[in-house]
Amino acid sequence: MSEIPSEQAKIIGIRFQPAGKIYFYTSGNLDLQIDDYVVVETPSGNDIARVVIIPEQVIANEISEPLKCIVRKTDITDINGIKELENKEEQVLGKCRTIIKESKELSDAQMKPLKAKYNLDGSHLTIYFRAENRIDFRNLVRELASTFKTKVELRQVGPRDEAKILGGFGICGFPLCCTTFLTSFNPLSIKMAKEQNLPLNPTKISGACGRLLCCLRYEDDFYREINNKLPQIEQQIQTPQGVAEVVEVHPLKEMVTVKLEDTTLAQFKLSEITIGDNKPAKSRKQHRRK
Repeated sequence: MSEIPSEQAKIIGIRFQPAGKIYFYTSGNLDLQIDDYVVVETPSGNDIARVVIIPEQVIANEISEPLKCIVRKTDITDINGIKELENKEEQVLGKCRTIIKESKELSDAQMKPLKAKYNLDGSHLTIYFRAENRIDFRNLVRELASTFKTKVELRQVGPRDEAKILGGFGICGFPLCCTTFLTSFNPLSIKMAKEQNLPLNPTKISGACGRLLCCLRYEDDFYREINNKLPQIEQQIQTPQGVAEVVEVHPLKEMVTVKLEDTTLAQFKLSEITIGDNKPAKSRKQHRRK
């Protein structure tokens, strides 16, 4: 398949799976719309993908490398072929589990097959699996290739990719972000949870994958910005009712709770107080978000 310089092409964006990475191809002379399915060339052979970006939505000058042209729009033969291969993929996973169960080496490594994926013509089979350590799966590849008469590739994935493949629901009650709209995994840190005043309980700030919640990043910029404006716990500030000591901060409300000189408690907006340079001897205490 020839490549066309991106500045001379009608560029479209495609995805091979929901919430998957977007790849750019040229549409040639085809008039394609969002949600059309097309056949495209990949390193493992032809495959089916869904159009998610049409030429009018592409900023062409941001794409510099030559792009491949799509092969064609899908037809009923392609759709029927994919359905047959999907049924065969279940057989592949079953065979994988049987071989692993019978192999002491693989079962001890806790190898867990997650997904099998054929390309369009069934000439290439990719199996995604999880294992805590690197393992030698050459015998498994040979047996699968012999059984299903095709080229087999095994890919080891991490816990976040496992959650993306298997799906599920988060503690919020909604489908996992990685299965609905997240196309990549950004770095996360426990500092984000601290910045948002969340309880540092692993069960409260971990997702279905066992890693830190991806949604910690969504509000991280806001909390960093507002926490730089808010005073610290035990800091002396000036309020409309005089000097007071900060006992609690409320980032979402942009308010503080203070103890006045007569020991009564009061709340003020950030815009109503004056923060001096005096800092408390102790670092800010952990407090719950209000």
